[in-house]
Amino acid sequence: MSDDSADMPLDAPVRRKVLYWRADGKVESREDDLAREDPLEIRVRGRSFSLTMRTPGQDEELVAGFLLGEGLIRRREDLIRIEPCDRNEQGHIINAVLAPEVAVDFEQYTRHTFASSSCGLCGKASIDAVRRQFPHLESKVEVESGVLLKLPERMGRAQADFHRTGGLHAAALFDAAGRLLVIREDIGRHNAVDKVLGYALLKLQLPLNDLILLVSGRLSFEILQKSLAGGVPILAAVSAPSTLAAEFAQQSGQTLIGFLRDQRMNVYTHPQRVRFEAGSSL
Repeated sequence: MSDDSADMPLDAPVRRKVLYWRADGKVESREDDLAREDPLEIRVRGRSFSLTMRTPGQDEELVAGFLLGEGLIRRREDLIRIEPCDRNEQGHIINAVLAPEVAVDFEQYTRHTFASSSCGLCGKASIDAVRRQFPHLESKVEVESGVLLKLPERMGRAQADFHRTGGLHAAALFDAAGRLLVIREDIGRHNAVDKVLGYALLKLQLPLNDLILLVSGRLSFEILQKSLAGGVPILAAVSAPSTLAAEFAQQSGQTLIGFLRDQRMNVYTHPQRVRFEAGSSL
């Protein structure tokens, strides 16, 4: 797997004039880059399914990853194509054409259909149903603790749009040797994860049963659900997980790592996949 993000860049940030002030009394007019945020309506077989706020660019990956995480599709063959809707010049409506044999029970998705850039889709009918939908992970992959400690810096160096705007989250896949395979940025944490998983699905790389997913923010239940759909065994974040995320990771067989920064980490579940350096103990 290799990162082809240069082939599908995010839309360029928007430059605006700002009044810059410092506590020493300095005031001046400057230009500042802002991350784009626009709505995207996701349709399935022409029927409205979800509305999310995202950073435009890599929309096909976003839709593919979203549908994977929702369990509508499981493999590349389930998705015939993703296309913008006719008479939609602004590109804010995109339709997923699924294979005829893929059954979609729209009535079971009794949920809110709006997601902001900072929160994943909420209102799941049953978390237990989500657990039943995706298999328990049995991956035997292991990673050295020293490798994990290097990942945030490697991801940070690759966050080109974040460095310009300061307003984007990132999700990245690494192999057990710490090699960066793909990174995606978006104003929404969940969208960044969807783009990474969608990339893997479209490139026929699933399941991701020997890789590590690192995210720039906190780890929530939604991100654990999405990563389980992609078969990711190790999830890490520079921030904290939620209680529900930790419970879900324990039951799903996923290794959950939080506060991966400043040469430290907390391993919340399934620590057998982390090889700690000599002298450390569980």
